[in-house]
Amino acid sequence: MLQSLHVKNLALIDEAEVIFSPGLNILTGETGAGKSLLLGSINLALGGKVSKDMIREDKNYALVELSFFIQDEKKREKLKQMDVFLEEDGQLFISRRIMNGRSTSKVNGETISAAQLHQITELLLDIYGQHEHQSLLYRSKHLEILDEFAGKELLLKKQNLIEVFEEYKKAVEKRKEFQLDEEQRVKECAFLKFEIEEIENAQLKQGEEEELTAWYKRAIHSRKILETISRIHEEIGSGASEGAGEKIGRAVKDISTIVEYDEELNSIQGQLENIDELLSDVCRETASYLSSLEFDEGEFSEKESRLDVIRALEGKYGSSIEKIFAYQKEKIERLSLLENYQIHKEKAEAEEREKKQIVLKICEEVSSIRKKAAKGLIKRITDGLKDLNFLEVKFDIFFEKMENPTRNGYDEIEFMISTNPGSPLRPLGKVASGGELSRIMLAIKTVLSEKDGVETLIFDEIDTGISGRTAQKVSEKLSEIAQKRQVLCITHLAQIAAMADSHYVIKKSVTKNKTVTEIQTLSQNEMIEELARILGGAEITETIRNSAKEMKDLAKKMQKRDNSFS
Repeated sequence: MLQSLHVKNLALIDEAEVIFSPGLNILTGETGAGKSLLLGSINLALGGKVSKDMIREDKNYALVELSFFIQDEKKREKLKQMDVFLEEDGQLFISRRIMNGRSTSKVNGETISAAQLHQITELLLDIYGQHEHQSLLYRSKHLEILDEFAGKELLLKKQNLIEVFEEYKKAVEKRKEFQLDEEQRVKECAFLKFEIEEIENAQLKQGEEEELTAWYKRAIHSRKILETISRIHEEIGSGASEGAGEKIGRAVKDISTIVEYDEELNSIQGQLENIDELLSDVCRETASYLSSLEFDEGEFSEKESRLDVIRALEGKYGSSIEKIFAYQKEKIERLSLLENYQIHKEKAEAEEREKKQIVLKICEEVSSIRKKAAKGLIKRITDGLKDLNFLEVKFDIFFEKMENPTRNGYDEIEFMISTNPGSPLRPLGKVASGGELSRIMLAIKTVLSEKDGVETLIFDEIDTGISGRTAQKVSEKLSEIAQKRQVLCITHLAQIAAMADSHYVIKKSVTKNKTVTEIQTLSQNEMIEELARILGGAEITETIRNSAKEMKDLAKKMQKRDNSFS
């Protein structure tokens, strides 16, 4: 149940808090007072669209907070599975802070995503406004309503259908690959053979490119290498009088003449001898390298040409030898398929037919569940419509089988209705007026609310296009729903307002040269005054007050009667 709503700095609302009650909560007020703003703020808290101009002038943020009391153990368990843990007293707090077009949503103090928020809130309440009524004009909505009524059995079967349909889609795509005519097939085969042979003829080897690149790099820099190594050999060689080798050799001889006079010189002598040996090794290696460093014009040209071949292939088939081999493998497989085209085509067609039959079988099972559920839904909605002053109404659900199955089955359905005696059934969207649509949606939501277990229902624009006896019937239906669910309803009609268990009036006033919207909870006497305002308009006479009191008394008697039957 929705316990409270707290709004701060939102549009015309400076700060307001409403404590809601079980049963039927009615919200009334003058046109333009901000009734829709109140429900709009609930929508915001539930993840509705945010705009910068929602924030009250001279304020830098807006805040909407909802508190719920969750008693139902099943709901508590579902919330727990979503990692949402209630307070010890069973309370759940949802808040949304809006700042310059940005917003942050929290549940029990923890920040959550919009998707998570939607999952949580759809367990707690439903809001029905004018756009929900208008959605009945679309056939897709009709299927959605029926499937919701059908419940868990259909849901499980549709999940199975989605899985097999995805496999069927893959089979369809695979079959579509076999749409070449003979001329196209021959041309592609010829081209594939050319590519495969070109790669084969190159006789590529793994690591070949790296090896050739290193050799080529050395070859094109051979002059610089020769000059540098020659200079190094000269500088460290023992043949040159000023070479490092000659100097270290002399140092070794010199140290040997004095080492007998001090044992500590043994260490220095050893190090000098090591250096001498290392220089000798380096000198031999540089000499050997120089003798091997020969430039062969023919070899250079050969290896350069080989690199050109590899890089040309890389430009066509892949950026490395590994990728060229992968490309070749792919084309070999494709060539094999084309050379056995008819066999593979027939196999793909057979697989598609097989998968389609599986899909059609499950579609049939889905349709069977829907048709069974439709019988119950037709009766329930028909009864509900009669309760809402559709006296001679006929309601039916028309099924049509689509040519091709979808992940949702092969059913197209449409709600059909006749609201007048002798009139044939016609599509709902072509018959119903705005007022009728709102009542039909009310009947539907009454049925669905019993199945989904949502504890709080919010109705806006439910009284569109109705009056008199019909308005009375709608009020009785809302009161009936409110015996098992918490209901919030914005209304302009006294017949509906009179049924209120709790009544709130929304007023607009000017304080310190600023327009503000305020919400007031009404006492029993204030309820009567508000009913009188709705009935009387500009001037409220004592007669109108008496009428309002009589209307409220009759509503109470009717509620007691209904309670005795429930």
